Amino acid sequence: MSRPTDPDPRSPFRFTLPSGEKIPDWQIRQFQFSGCLILFLLLFAGCLLPLFLIDVAQQALINLNLSPTGAILVLLGIIIGSTINVHISRRLTGRTIDVSPPTPFAQWPPAFSGKRLNEELIIAVNVGGCVIPALLGVWLLRPLLEQGGKVVMVLLIGILLNSVICYLASRPIRGLGILLPLWVPALIALLVPWIGLNHPIYESFRPATAYLIGISGPLLGADLLRWKDFHQIGSGMVSIGGSGTWDGILLAGLVGAFFA
Repeated sequence: MSRPTDPDPRSPFRFTLPSGEKIPDWQIRQFQFSGCLILFLLLFAGCLLPLFLIDVAQQALINLNLSPTGAILVLLGIIIGSTINVHISRRLTGRTIDVSPPTPFAQWPPAFSGKRLNEELIIAVNVGGCVIPALLGVWLLRPLLEQGGKVVMVLLIGILLNSVICYLASRPIRGLGILLPLWVPALIALLVPWIGLNHPIYESFRPATAYLIGISGPLLGADLLRWKDFHQIGSGMVSIGGSGTWDGILLAGLVGAFFA
């Protein structure tokens, strides 16, 4: 009874398909090179993606009548501020957990004294994902109020509509936070100004209106109106705007300002 032998390393046909057809070495090397090239292109695109997003964010801020230098400073503040969370509230969840604190290594036999602790939930605001976008919104609000009339009416309708829809679309998820699809507030922030302020005389007011509508939905509807639901998340920390540069509050506003 014969058994298959290993391929000869000197043969130009080292691999054989199930059908019996042999693959030449040059074709195998071509496959390997193509795979490495695709992997390199994917890694290269992944490295360029943050730079592209930052450039889009800078252009959105320029659309909000910020100078290029001011836009860069705001972006730096958002990026650095995304690492800072300011605690504003502490509350007990009403649940307890059993913990066993470690004992010194010198103690023998080791003793484990169990303790029952109350779960605590910390509520914080993120500087980069909430505070700076909100302050920017306050700065943008003044020229809109001075214009008054239809601009303010569209702004108020958009804020109310976005807040209600974001409240209905958001869900508290235990261990994660308040989850909201990003496209929901961004889409409303785009549609309301384009429908309500479609006349050319309002073109300069659309980016600021879209930005304010965009940040109001996640901030008011998905965070503040969901305050009573924070206890469902569990212990730990809930940070409003906690994703920093990529949080829904900021992204919805910037998407609206970029395309408005």
